[in-house]
Amino acid sequence: MNETMKNILERRSIRKYKPDMVEKELLDQVIEAGLYAATGHGKQSSVIIAVTDKEFRHELSEENRKIEGWKEGIDPFYGAPVVLLVIANRESPNAVYDGAATLTNMMLAAKALGLGSCWVHRAKQEIDSEFGKKLLSRLHISGDYEGVGHLLLGYPDCEPPKAAKRKPDRVYYV
Repeated sequence: MNETMKNILERRSIRKYKPDMVEKELLDQVIEAGLYAATGHGKQSSVIIAVTDKEFRHELSEENRKIEGWKEGIDPFYGAPVVLLVIANRESPNAVYDGAATLTNMMLAAKALGLGSCWVHRAKQEIDSEFGKKLLSRLHISGDYEGVGHLLLGYPDCEPPKAAKRKPDRVYYV
């Protein structure tokens, strides 16, 4: 089996991370994979916000926790030291799909590089909130953006979960 297929079949969401920061060289490779994701009409509508600052990561985690309605002290980012927040320009009719492809490419790159990853939602609510507007302004990102998802990234501190059995009747040949 070739390496690409192996990574696709073996990639799993990791929900426990070591506190060690991901080396910049590896982080840059994961981000580059996201930037090369397929996009509708080649518009490249996705933007990746790489969060490595602990304080900023905590703010983002807290906002995500509040949106979900979880109790204080719960980290929806499972201790991952890096959060890659993917947003996409709403002017593109394929914005959410472009962002999803970006996240998928980055998950597969992370697996290939020996890193763990997990896609976490609620980015839409974050970016649509006052918190999100301030975040984009703080980063000097202008335009009408929609949050697509967060990719948690780090070194796994657990065994990867087993793959769920694939559901039947999901492929039809014509």
